[in-house]
This record gives sequence, structure tokens and C-alpha cells, in this order.
Amino acid sequence: DKAMADLRFDAAANTIYHFVWDQFCDWYIELVKPVLSSELEVGFNETRLVAGWVLDQILVMLHPFMPFVTEELWGALGDRTHYPLITAKWPAPGANVDTKAKREVEWLIDLVSNIRTARNELNVPPGQRLIGYLEFENRMIEDMLISNDDALIKLARVSFQSVKGQRVGPTLRVPVGGIELVMDLDGAIDIAAEKARLTKALETSTKEAKSLEGRLSNPAFVEKAKPEAVDKARADHAAHAAEAERLCAALARLG
Repeated sequence: DKAMADLRFDAAANTIYHFVWDQFCDWYIELVKPVLSSELEVGFNETRLVAGWVLDQILVMLHPFMPFVTEELWGALGDRTHYPLITAKWPAPGANVDTKAKREVEWLIDLVSNIRTARNELNVPPGQRLIGYLEFENRMIEDMLISNDDALIKLARVSFQSVKGQRVGPTLRVPVGGIELVMDLDGAIDIAAEKARLTKALETSTKEAKSLEGRLSNPAFVEKAKPEAVDKARADHAAHAAEAERLCAALARLG
């Protein structure tokens, strides 16, 4: 609304885009799929109604930018012969935020994102299901993991088990509420091959970082080279240093 009032139509379109793509499609639809796939699930009707209502609001917000496509979809989603989209009221939701539910969903999204990143770093196959454990007692985190087990299995391919005890050997560890969710990697990946791949990549990044460090520590280069060349060297050095740090952490996970 603020962007539209300021005639910043680019900012308004960008805001709607990120809401639709990053929140509604990327997370909300994925999280409610288990409920919508079975009418026996608790909350099926409420979830269906909320999803439909939000989609309607999205079409209303997109209409100034995509009039023909949104009008077509509006008519296809219901019998609205006498209520064309162009006459729909601009969204003005007055819902109260459930702060506890909001925190839990944000926690879940953060956890799934961290698990996906860690899996990707160690080349864990996308379809490989891992078992997650808490090594130490934390009733609140355990309850949230249990209540969100379906989402974790679907979105992160991790199934939680309430079995305590420290894990040894190669593991994938992700921070969760001040402790760690620990997943055994034995049998999930080729540990030796993964260590070799990470070691080779680490050597390359370390070599590049040292080379750039030497160039940047040379006064002749910093003083005589073009400013954009110096800036690029600094950015490349930072990128290779960060990559080396990430690869060291990945190798440490494998023991």
C-alpha cells in the first residue's frame, strides 16, 4: 500500500512477488499439502478455506499488474459472473496474529532451511531419509519436533525419534533451539568419497584465498591497480575464505 501511494509500482510488484513466491508457494502450500491431501486430517475445511481466501487476495493484489491473467483465474476459481475481479475490494485483512503459532512456523522454516543447506553441503541424496535425534533432554524442542514430524519428513526428509544419547561417527548436525538435531550419516553417503571431494575443494579454495591475500598485501597492486580490480580481488578473497571455512565445517561433521 505504501509503495502504491508513493507511485513505486516496481516496489509494489516486487513485494507481492516475494509474498506469493517465497511465502505462499514456497512454504505455505508445501506445509498444508498433508492436510489438503486427506479430508480426514484435522483442520481440512479450515485450511482449504484459508488457502482459497489467500489465493483470492493474491489475485486482487496482482490485478493492477496482470489484469487479464488474474481476471481469467478469478472466474475459473468460482462462479463470479456478477462479481468481476476489477470490482473486488482491495485487501484489508484484520486478522490478529497468533504470536505463538508465528514463532513455531518461523522456527520450522529456519530448521528445514538449515537441514537442506547441510544436506546439500555433504551431497546427501534428496530422496535419502535421515533419522534425527536430540542428544540431550529438551522437552519443548522435542514436542515441537514431534508435532511437526510430517512437515520435516516431507520438506527435509528427516524423521525425528525420541531416543537420547550422544552420537559418534559421521553425523549431520543442525542447531535447533540452543541444542542440535543430530542425524547419522552412516550408510546415507559414501563417507570416503565425500571426504575426498571436500578435501580437494578445500585445497582449491585455500590456495585461491592465499594467492589473493598475497596480491592484496602487495602495496604496488593496491596502489596502482584500478579501484574496481582491487575491489574484485577483495570480494573474491572473502568468497574463497568463506568457502574454505564452510568446507572445513563440512569435513568436521564427517569426523
